[in-house]
Amino acid sequence: MNFNPNQIKKMMDQFGIKNQEIPASRVIIQLKDGGETIISNPNVVLVDMQGTRMFQVTGTVEESEKGGKEKSDAQLVSESTGVDLKTAEKVLKEENGDIAKAILKLKG
Repeated sequence: MNFNPNQIKKMMDQFGIKNQEIPASRVIIQLKDGGETIISNPNVVLVDMQGTRMFQVTGTVEESEKGGKEKSDAQLVSESTGVDLKTAEKVLKEENGDIAKAILKLKG
């Protein structure tokens, strides 16, 4: 089934749907757990449907990391004290994310 681009545009205009390409070099999505998903070489389109705005993003997922900050903090504690990552994460959580206190607790 072939669609004529002019007909599609006309129909979208009738329904109040507007598309706008957004020139972007990278899209970063900050996750609730502190991690990030990074999309490189994205194709970003803003779709406005009668005042409701949506972004459509396609591209290459460069990095997807869960628990971003806590993971790297736990890794730092683990490397500084010689304990395994799970122990470092546990103590870091007990010390409310305070890296120095976690290291001192594990070394002392």
